[in-house]
Amino acid sequence: MADNRKVLTKIERENLQKERRHILDVERPETLNELTLARSQGDLSENADYDAAKDHLTRIESRLREIDDILDNAIDYEESDITEAKGKITIGYIVKYQEKGTKDTITVRIVGSVGADPLAEVPSVSNESPIGRALIGHSAGDTVTVEAIDSYDIKILSAERG
Repeated sequence: MADNRKVLTKIERENLQKERRHILDVERPETLNELTLARSQGDLSENADYDAAKDHLTRIESRLREIDDILDNAIDYEESDITEAKGKITIGYIVKYQEKGTKDTITVRIVGSVGADPLAEVPSVSNESPIGRALIGHSAGDTVTVEAIDSYDIKILSAERG
């Protein structure tokens, strides 16, 4: 059976733990209070506040289960655990590349499975994404193929530990 566990960096684990704490300490109690207040308004069959609070509680309970599952089953990425050849791209690298046939330079940070943020100052991509999989294990100067719906080649211009 294949190992489908997620890879988490220290920061990703800490962020998930903070989110979990916030849900448990803030969101869940607030939602339970809203639910209690809405329930006290009487007839639940036509109570939009009750339905909204119940739906919100369902969503946050689902997110808690998702976070717990990730935290319980994830593999912690520790740089010291990785035996990598010097200069090979792995999680934590900032990579500049150029798609073959274009002059545009794109910069991304390679992160673990749950830390991708395409809107960050330096967009981050998961090690499991097509671009992440293509870059990992390669070095500046390499040309690699990104396997996606429409595969394409990119030239790695630089790669630095970020």
